[in-house]
Amino acid sequence: MTDLVAVWEVALSDGVHKIEFEHGTTSGKRVVYVDGKEEIRKEWMFKLVGKETFPVGAANTKATINIDAISGFAYEYTLEINGKSLKKYMESRSKTTNTWVLSLGGTDYRIVLEKDTMDVWCNGQKLETAGEFVEDGTETHFSVGDHSCCIKAVSSGKRKEGIIHTLIVGDREIPEAVE
Repeated sequence: MTDLVAVWEVALSDGVHKIEFEHGTTSGKRVVYVDGKEEIRKEWMFKLVGKETFPVGAANTKATINIDAISGFAYEYTLEINGKSLKKYMESRSKTTNTWVLSLGGTDYRIVLEKDTMDVWCNGQKLETAGEFVEDGTETHFSVGDHSCCIKAVSSGKRKEGIIHTLIVGDREIPEAVE
């Protein structure tokens, strides 16, 4: 990787993906790697600006690298996820998902709740869950290894805050991770 010009990390439900981009400004070469695997390779492109679109993650989320000339032979590289800048995508994603990172029995786990679908992901796998209504909200039950887990959804009582989701493993409350 001699012409590596940009690296991004994108947190999706199935994990954090590393996107690397090589741009040969003399040859016009463009290479895109996702998690170390080559997704796109184009040699001898005469147009040095433009865009490359490719899928990322288990849900084949659409990613686009924009290549723009700034001045002379300087270039700017920006990443879009589902048509939004990476920053805007991550801001909107923080509103639609909750993420917890924890260690159980020496194994690290990253658990993601997609609030719109109530899907629960753990280390890249969508989990089987069982939801039930309880007195003060809902509980979504699932297992991680041999640990029983539950995400409790309770109203905050405040319109701006909405519903508060809490992960309980055994009898321990897990703090939410900031991504």
